Formats: sequence, structure tokens, C-alpha cells
Amino acid sequence: MQLRYNFRLYPTPGQCQNLARAFGCARVVFNDGLRLREEAHKAGLAYIPDSAVLKAVTTDAKRTPERAWLSEVSAVVLQQAVADLNRAYRAFFDSISGKRKGPKVGHPKFRSRKDHRQSIRFTKASRFHITNGRKLRLPKIGDVQVRFSRELPSQPSSVTVTKDASGRYFASFVVEVAEVVLPQVLGEVGIDLGLASFAVLSDGTKIASPKFLRRAERKLKRAQRSLSRKKEGSKNRAKTRITVARAHARVGDARREFHHRESTTGSPPPSSARTKRSTWRTCA
Repeated sequence: MQLRYNFRLYPTPGQCQNLARAFGCARVVFNDGLRLREEAHKAGLAYIPDSAVLKAVTTDAKRTPERAWLSEVSAVVLQQAVADLNRAYRAFFDSISGKRKGPKVGHPKFRSRKDHRQSIRFTKASRFHITNGRKLRLPKIGDVQVRFSRELPSQPSSVTVTKDASGRYFASFVVEVAEVVLPQVLGEVGIDLGLASFAVLSDGTKIASPKFLRRAERKLKRAQRSLSRKKEGSKNRAKTRITVARAHARVGDARREFHHRESTTGSPPPSSARTKRSTWRTCA
């Protein structure tokens, strides 16, 4: 069984630039592959195989002056971007044919450079590893500081590096773990999610709603008002956007921490409990 372990990353300013370059190259390769298949479809040609797309947008593209800078990042990052495109096409075809159950999946869309959430993936082929100094060594990026909150149960098979809208970096490791059979429970408890209370259990226990967003409304309102006054495309607007994203991120972190604590301990936290605020590092 495979699980994901997420940890916070703290790259240096130089590593932030290398990561930004990798994000951009992965986005360009994905869009080039999508554009190649769309043009073939409009021309009435057959569906281009995955191997042909990979060769066209990576190997052949690196030999051209327009895409020579693709060689500055790890080849595995580019290969995984094409793999994401192929996976999106398979999901789209399976959805329209009825093979894929659930909501309909749309046609793959171009990735925007204005998207504030970016991600890249490294597999074992890239030879990433955790150093003796507890840092994550990524090819053509360097040794990135990781805040490990727990030990990995096994060697990771891949790692996905993500940058969120507030400028934080995370590493998501995929590890193999043994399946654990949970003990049989004797009783059952029903849960009713409500508005006045977060949840009411069938045994009469009530869990109060902490209302994290309600507490942060004043600060969020002030930040949103400041953002609306900034000129589109200006540096001041970009700075204020990050301030708004960080305010929302703090609310989201507090809500997730509350949910995890309730689902694992079963006892509500004291009303005076406050979650530890994340530390932020801005890369220029």
C-alpha cells in the first residue's frame, strides 16, 4: 500500500530560482505536448503516441535554439510533465467512453504561468535522496532544507515539490507501507455535522465549531480591500496578493489541524488553544 508523507520545504533564494525554472520548463513541455496533439487533431491526423510526443517536446526540442534552455533542468521533470499530459488524455477518453466512472472529465487544458500553484515530480530515475544532514537533494536544484515532523517508513519512490499560492514549498513523498488490519470495534457512533455545532455524536457529545474563518475575517477584509486598490500587474499588487494568500493559508492550516486532532483523539481542544503559526520565508 502506498501513502503520501507531506513536509514543509525551506529553499534558499538561489534554490527558489532553480525551482521556478523547473516549474516553468515543466509547464512549457506540458503545453507543447498539448498543442502538438491539438494541431494534429485539427489537421485530421491520427492520435500521436506518447513516445512520439515525449521525443518531440523534450529530446528534439532541446536541440532547437527556442527550447535549448530545457537542458537546464532535470530530464525527469520534463518526462513527468509529459506523463501528466498522457494521464489527462487517458482520463478524458475513458470518461467520454463510459469506462471511467464518476463525474465527466474534460479535455486537458493549457497550464498558465499566472497560476499561483506550481508543482514538479521527481522519480527514482532522477536519483533524488535524503542526505545524512536531513536535507532533500534534488538534481540541478541542490540540497533543500526539510522540516521532518516524522520518520519515513521506507525509501520514497517519488517526491512531488509544490509551491502554493502563499509562496510556501512542500515535498510530498510516496512511500510503500504494509497494510495494517484495524481492530474490530464493538460499538458504533453516529455523527451529525451541523451549523451551530461542528458535530453532534449519537451518544450526546457535542463538538463546538471553532469558526476559524470568522476569527480571521477582520484581517482578511482589510487585506482584500488593500488588494482591490492595487493596479493590475504592479509589484505592489503581487505583494498584497501574497499577504491575502497567507491569511487564507493560516485559516486552512488551523482548520485541517482541528479536523486531524478531532479525528484522532476524539476529544475537543480547549477554547483557549491556538494553533502554532507557520513561519514564512519569501524568496526574492
